[in-house]
Parts: sequence; C-alpha cells; structure tokens
Amino acid sequence: MTVVMLPYHQDRRLPADMLPLPPGAAAVVLDAAGVLSAAGVPDAAGVPDAAGVPDAAGVLSAAGVPDAAGAPDGDAPGGMWPRLAALNSAAAGQVAAAVRAGDPVTVIGGDCLFAAAALAGAQRAGLDPAIVWFDAHGDVHTRETTESGYLGGLALRLLLGAHPGDWARPIGLRPIAEDRATLVGARDLDAAEERYLAASAVRRCGVTALNPDELPAGPLILHVDVDVVDSAEMPGLLFPAPGGPSTAEVVHAVRRVLASGRVAVLNVACPWGPPDDLGVERVRRELLTSLMKAWPRS
Repeated sequence: MTVVMLPYHQDRRLPADMLPLPPGAAAVVLDAAGVLSAAGVPDAAGVPDAAGVPDAAGVLSAAGVPDAAGAPDGDAPGGMWPRLAALNSAAAGQVAAAVRAGDPVTVIGGDCLFAAAALAGAQRAGLDPAIVWFDAHGDVHTRETTESGYLGGLALRLLLGAHPGDWARPIGLRPIAEDRATLVGARDLDAAEERYLAASAVRRCGVTALNPDELPAGPLILHVDVDVVDSAEMPGLLFPAPGGPSTAEVVHAVRRVLASGRVAVLNVACPWGPPDDLGVERVRRELLTSLMKAWPRS
C-alpha cells in the first residue's frame, strides 16, 4: 500500500502527533515548502495569522489550529486558494504514480479539501472515478452560501465543479457529475446545503444502509471524514456531530466498499484538534489503523 500524508489543516502545517499512523507504517509526506517554492507560491508560514471569520475561527482557535480563512491574502496570488491548489496538485502526482503502479492508495490529511488530490491523481492515472463521501456534514457550500467562511465546508461542492477557476483548473482535475457522488452519513447540514441537495442529483444514504452494489459504476474514490463517527466515540473533533454511527459501523461500511474491488483511492480526513492525552491519541491511531487495514488483502 502507498500512503500519502498531507499533514495540513487547510494550508497550515500540523504537528506530528495529529495524524498518528500505525506503528511501523511508512508514508510519503508531501514537502510543502518545496512544492510551493517550485510553484512560485509563498508558504503560509510567511503570512501572519488573521483572526479569521466567526464560527470557523473560534472553533479552530479553541482547538489550537490556525485558521487562514479570513486572511486578507486569501484570494490574492500566493493566498490560501493558490497554496491549497499547489499542495493538491503535487499530491495528485504522487497518487497518480501509485495508481498507475497498481498499488492500493490511502491519502491521509487534516481536512476534506485534500480529497482533490485523490480525485485528480486517479484521473491523471487514466481513471474516471465516482466518489463516495462519508461525512457528518454536507461539504456542499459555495463561497456565496457558507455561513462560517470555513473552506472545508466547500470540499465536496468544489469536486462537483464549484469555483473551477480557483480549484479544478489549477489542480488539473475534472469535476464529476452530481449523480456520480454519494453522500453517506450526513446529518449536520445548513439550510443552504439542504436546499442544494434536495434539488441536486447527489445520492444520499446512511452509513448502515449503504449498499456497495448501488454505488455508481466504475472506479471509486472513497472519502472518509472521521467526524462521520458519533462524536461521543471520537474526542476532539473540530466540528463534532452527535447522533452518528459507531466507529465499528463506519469501519464495517468502509470495508464493504473496499471489498468491491473498485476503490482506487481511500482518502481519510482528520479534522480534529491536538490530542489532550494519550487516550485520545490511542483512539485516533486505532481508527486510522482500522481504516487502513480495511483494504482487502491481495
């Protein structure tokens, strides 16, 4: 298995203990400084942290994760959008190489925006995948509808073609049709997301109701935001959502999709804050280990 690590929340580097892999697991870690320098895009390290926007900034600040959503350079050359596009494009190259080699690929990052690397990488390798999106949230906002300004809330909609000049074209991905996307486990939706989903062709189902035989045809990108798990079982989430499935139910559903043999890339998003004790780190490591081991053995 090839594991591509993107230790970032949006465009900010995360501490090493934020994405705890199983003992002995090897990963390709993206060299962001080199990527951004080669792309002529300034690194976020040189941009002063802004207060951010209400809600998102408060959640991230309380969790000890810097937020760049409100940074005045966000739309400018070298702002957050170009930095995220450069990171995703570089990671897509690593994903594409592994897919071409026939390896199972797992991408692990700090938020859902890096699903773009998984999709673009599979497309560069010659695939035309659909996407299965496990998430407690819809992630189908646009810049115009978001109430918080948090870019992770746009992650799926961006893959469906929103704001292509800022996202799809710089990354080099082809947006997918709505009927090629399945949203699984979403239960914490804003009104604008509810309206969009009701009028769209995006499919929806619960985690335990997911039937792999009913997913769109062809290869798949399987995206799992860890906050799809009930927040009572997953401590320290930036955007906790109660009333969700158990860890065991999520892992079982993921295993069933992987068993179909159609998954090209498993993308795992970990939007959580720093672990406040060893018990929290253990829970997180066990979840990541279970998801990585859910791949069928060759």
